Order: sequence, then structure tokens, then C-alpha cells
Amino acid sequence: MPAFEYRSLDHRGKVKRGTLEADSARQIRQQLRDKGWVPLEVTEARDRQSGGGLSARLSATGKLKGGEQALITRQLATLLKSGLPVEQALSAVARQSGHVRVEKIILAVRGKVLEGYSLARALAEYPRAFPEMYRATVAAGEQSGHLEQVLEQLADYLETRDDTGRSVSQAMIYPAFIMIFSALVIGFLMAFVVPKMVAVFANRDQALPFITVAVIALSDFVRAWGWLLALAVIGAVVAFTRAMRQPAFRMRVHRRLAAMPLIGTMMRASDSARLASTLGILGRSGVPLVDALFIAAQVVGNLAIRQAVVNAAARVREGGSLSRALENSGYFPPMLVQMIASGEASGELDNMLSRAADYQERELTSTVQTMVGLLGPMMLLMMAGFVILIVLAVMLPIMQMNNFMAG
Repeated sequence: MPAFEYRSLDHRGKVKRGTLEADSARQIRQQLRDKGWVPLEVTEARDRQSGGGLSARLSATGKLKGGEQALITRQLATLLKSGLPVEQALSAVARQSGHVRVEKIILAVRGKVLEGYSLARALAEYPRAFPEMYRATVAAGEQSGHLEQVLEQLADYLETRDDTGRSVSQAMIYPAFIMIFSALVIGFLMAFVVPKMVAVFANRDQALPFITVAVIALSDFVRAWGWLLALAVIGAVVAFTRAMRQPAFRMRVHRRLAAMPLIGTMMRASDSARLASTLGILGRSGVPLVDALFIAAQVVGNLAIRQAVVNAAARVREGGSLSRALENSGYFPPMLVQMIASGEASGELDNMLSRAADYQERELTSTVQTMVGLLGPMMLLMMAGFVILIVLAVMLPIMQMNNFMAG
């Protein structure tokens, strides 16, 4: 059944856009009239520029956010558990999405299912919306005959990952605001306030203190060459961004980042939690360990750590243990390696991976909260120190002048 994009006026005269399925555009117009809407335009969902279908356009550009993935998965699991067929569950999820973009993606997936594709195969047509880990988990659920249970586990994983990412992002808002505000205040003081405050000393033969001379020189540099410094920073950022597109350079940068004391520790903890969570959900879904490792490597952000996971998968394929392979890489926390080794010895690797993921996520959250709690006061202290430096640069010559006149 083809999908049609429509544009119509609702009861209040507001323009409404969306996507509906029907055998013809006439049926779409009738559906809109039945709702009391005035159809303005009804066209088959095609890419007007290339002439390709909706599937081709969404495959290239369609993408779902983490929260949207979690909500869709939870709704699908609930509807399938209640006994609805897959195509009806997808139709219900599309109607409840509330976003035209999400509705189009779900309806496109439903169209593939109606053509005879399996759900996992239909999702594979839209890799930007449903990553490889998601598709592999769904495929394992279909093969095992327990798709609804697997989708529930996948929804739990996606919700936890989305909550963790949101909490970290929200925690970084305050320090980022402090950093930007401090930079703006300091720039304003150096460019406009300091020159006026120290101009009174310019025509005097009095020897100025070192702090005053240094602040005046810094202010002169900012006023004369600040624009060049800003251009240099922008140029460096652009050059670094372009260089990061090169795989070899990006790998070197990621290796350096993973080896740094504080940033590297947080990065390793974050990727370890992602790896353990993904391996746990794939293992419980019935995906073989070697295949799960290759799939889970794609969710690891740091390229050096990702390569270590790929190397570990190759060693496991050759008969080695997962814990030993991860330990030899040097990137993974000892607690994670020990818990994996315990799971391999007891035959409960999937459960131990889930516990290890929970532990790593708690450690990461605690570390981030501690850093954020320290970063804000540190930025305030730095700004206060700079303001005090400027005050001293102005007050010391005045105090010297008063002492000279009193003497």
C-alpha cells in the first residue's frame, strides 16, 4: 500500500502536514474530509528531485534520535506482546509518533514488511535510523521466536543509554555557560575597561609595577591583534576538523585521547560501559559472541578502543578467552575484565556483562558529576583571580603615587 504526503487545513485553519497510506490519492482526500479538514495537496511520497521513492530518500537522510529509538522500541514491544501482527503494530506506532519525520520512517518500514521483508531486513533498508546493533538484535529475536521479549530488553538498553547521555549533557550546561561568560567578561575588560583605567598613568614619568606593565601590554595585544588571534583559532579548528576526516590522523588523535590521564579515563569508562551493555543485550538475544563483538565494536566511539575490540573478536574466534583479549589491549578497566573472566568461568557471561555495564555507568556518572561540580567553581575562581589582577594593576600605581606625595 503506497504512502502519500498531504497538506491540508484543519478546523482552525492551520496548515497540517503528514503521511497516510491508501490505495490512491482520492482515498487520502476522503480521509481528510472525513476528519473535517480541507485537503490542499496530496502527492505520493517520492523524492521530487531525483524521482526516487520514499525508501531511497529515508535511507540516505532519515535518522532517529536516541529517545525516539527507545520510544519506538518500547511501543513495538508492548503492541507485539498484546498479540498484534508486526505490520499493524508498526502502523499504530506511526500514528502515535507525533512527528512527521518519525512517521515517514515507520511507515516506510511497514511498507517493506508488507512486501514480504522480515522486520530486521526492513530495518536494514534504513541504516541511519536503525544501527547495526539494533538490526542484529531484532534479527536474533525473529530467529528465536521471542521478538517481543528481545524488543523489551532492547528498549531497556536504549532508555538507559539515552538517560545517561542526557544527564551528562545537562550536567555540562553550567560549566559551559561559566566558561563562555568568563571568556566574554575577560575579553571585554581587556579590550575596553583596562585601557581607560590605565590611561591616567600614560603621561607620567612614574615607574609602573610589573603587574601594571604586563596588564597594559596584554590589553594592547588584545586590541591590536585580537582579530588575528580569533582568525588563527578559527583556522586551527577548521584545519583540525578537516584533518580528522583522515582515518590515520583520527586514529592517532584517538590513541592520544585514550592515553590521557583524566579525559582518557572517562573515555575508556564510557566506551567500556557501551561495549558491555551491547554485548549483554546481543548475548541474551542469542547472537554468537564473535558476531556480537564485531557488532558491538561499532558502538565504541574511540577508534583505538574500537580496534582493540575488533582484535579481541579475532582472538576469540581463534579460541582465546574474551577477558584475556581485552586485558591485553590495556584499554579496559580491571574491574570489567575481572567480571568478564568470572562470567566466562561460571557460564553466565551475559549476566556478568550486564552487571559490568551497570557498574561502569555508575562509575562514569559519579566521575562526571564530580568533575562538573569542580569545574564550575574553578572557572569562577579563575575569573575572580583575573579581575583581582586587573584591580591590582590599577591600584598599585595609585598607592605608589600616594606614598610618594605623602613622603
